[in-house]
Amino acid sequence: MDLRTGTPFWPLKSGLMHTYPPLTADLEADVLVIGAGITGALLVDALSAAGLSVVALDRRDAAFGSTSVSTALLQYEIDTNLRDLIPMMGQDRAERAYWLCHEAIDLIGRLCAELPDDCGFWRRGSLYSASSRSDARMLRDEHAARTRAGFEVEWLDSRDLKSRFGISAPAALLSRQGGEVDPYRLAQHLLQRSQARGAQVFDRTEVRQLDEERGGFVAHTDRGPKVRARHTVVASGYEAEQFLGRRLASLKNSYALASEPLAHDPWPEGCLIWETARPYLYARTTSDGRVVVGGEDDDFHSPARRQRALERKKRRLERKMGRLLGHELETAFAWAGTFGETKDGLAYIGPQPGSRLLFALGYGGNGITYSVQAARLLTAHILGEPTPDLELFRLDR
Repeated sequence: MDLRTGTPFWPLKSGLMHTYPPLTADLEADVLVIGAGITGALLVDALSAAGLSVVALDRRDAAFGSTSVSTALLQYEIDTNLRDLIPMMGQDRAERAYWLCHEAIDLIGRLCAELPDDCGFWRRGSLYSASSRSDARMLRDEHAARTRAGFEVEWLDSRDLKSRFGISAPAALLSRQGGEVDPYRLAQHLLQRSQARGAQVFDRTEVRQLDEERGGFVAHTDRGPKVRARHTVVASGYEAEQFLGRRLASLKNSYALASEPLAHDPWPEGCLIWETARPYLYARTTSDGRVVVGGEDDDFHSPARRQRALERKKRRLERKMGRLLGHELETAFAWAGTFGETKDGLAYIGPQPGSRLLFALGYGGNGITYSVQAARLLTAHILGEPTPDLELFRLDR
């Protein structure tokens, strides 16, 4: 299935950084990773750093699926507010889920500092604005919940918001823990570093059948060769359903655009911008001075229908962002992608019940931060180390 529509910004900005061959011979490894987007790249990097032999397969060109259309806002706030997550799973567990996303942004910063360039990583704040007066009251509760959990978050009333950001809204929460990154570039650098350690990466190779047998798995590919591995991790987003046998998330389209470069940062205090309305508008900047805007989410029906909606959705995003900035944006690129949304906003990470097959499915608006934790937790799990945090993301919750 086509995961994207339009002209994604990241591959155009960075170009064809690296190429990978298709699989042409049978292989054996400690771990097979299915998927070589940002989630798979983080896994391959963590697994190879732990001394495990790794093979990664992707049915597309590496990092050209969902990764290429990610807007890559790095936030610890997940799509379900903390005040709403607490009744779903308990205070300790909900707060822990938030703290894991908080920690993941620091981990991404450290990763980028180790690579040949910074992958466009930039620490930013996160401004969460109320879309209505009733939402402002909800934000008061959210502010209290986060403060109790130990997060540093500032309350802004309408006057503060207007004077500091030029945004007209009833209220907002300002967090200092956030960031931006080029997800395509980060994935490519991680795959290259992993190859230098001995990991093997193949794209344009689809796993058609996965057999679990004593001592491991056998993956049969569309090209004929097989991969035998003691462990298999599926990191192919909602396409993982072929290995799960069921759907864990509802499929949504999200639409995005990147502006032409601006002369100056549109927000005096550089921040990620998002709102309480659902679906929400979200925005960030890039290292070359553009604004990336996303939102207008709708239900996925088919790639053709998503394609037909793109121009209309682009115009709506332009109008909404124009009202926010006080001036029109000149769009350079526009695209859309399909993603999975879970009922609680959390990822699915860990083994399928009754099987040794592992999954790293960073669904929702926090895909990259979840994927960082998935790489850490699943590597520890494979090494036989304690991983109590996997309980938060179990597939049968």
